Amino acid sequence: MEPYQLLYPQDALIPLVVDSPHSGEWYPDDFGFACRKDQLAQSCDTLVHDLFMGTIVMGGTLLYANFPRCYIDTNRAVDDIDPEMLAEPWPTPLKPGQKSGFGMGLIRKMALPDVPVYGRKLSVAEVKRRIDYYYMPYHEALKAELDQCHQEAGVVLHINAHSMKSVGNEMGTDPGQKRPDFCISDYRGTTSASSLTEFAADQLRRFGYDVRINDPYLGAEIIRRYGRPADGRHSIQIEINRALYMNEEYRTPIGRYTEVKQHITYMLMGIRDLLTG
Repeated sequence: MEPYQLLYPQDALIPLVVDSPHSGEWYPDDFGFACRKDQLAQSCDTLVHDLFMGTIVMGGTLLYANFPRCYIDTNRAVDDIDPEMLAEPWPTPLKPGQKSGFGMGLIRKMALPDVPVYGRKLSVAEVKRRIDYYYMPYHEALKAELDQCHQEAGVVLHINAHSMKSVGNEMGTDPGQKRPDFCISDYRGTTSASSLTEFAADQLRRFGYDVRINDPYLGAEIIRRYGRPADGRHSIQIEINRALYMNEEYRTPIGRYTEVKQHITYMLMGIRDLLTG
């Protein structure tokens, strides 16, 4: 299977690119995990790519990963690796960050609190293969789409789409805290014009949702890498509370799924009108 899917609109293209890096559920044969698959699935942003399928109806481009983030996480820096996970030294300096400290670096260490993904050390060769065959192609595809939109329109709005647990756990900065319906992040105004961030939030608030800016998430590698608002490249991260649209234990849609998807499409419609108005 290809590492990602890239969907284009049938009608006129607008400078909108949405990517869902964590909704993939195809587990490569060489994964070699030791925990239960249902435990791994708790890290997946299940169905997020489908919730944003309205992107292509509005004239935008939709990119999503087929592989799971627990295999390799495209929303981490390529050197955010916990060296304790490796069977031998990495050939270049590593910079494990806060996410690696929580067991959620480039290569995931913990499926859930106290549930390790592996019962073994990983070789440098297998980690490099994941980088070369999954991580890099995803980023190359995303960059190409953003560059193309920017070249044609002089501006591009990028939405990095995710879902979040309804209550934080010990693998984050907000354990035990109930989370909002949506969190929209721009790394404190550094990856997008704040007016665009607020516009997206207001589109959702009109449906009665609790929408917060940069709380509990600021955003991570993808929007930091591609968001340069001074150059007309705006990147925001949108996190959807999973309890809004699915059963968090069984990973299945609930009755409100269609309604939430429709509201997200209305948000995208507002963004389309803003970009083309």
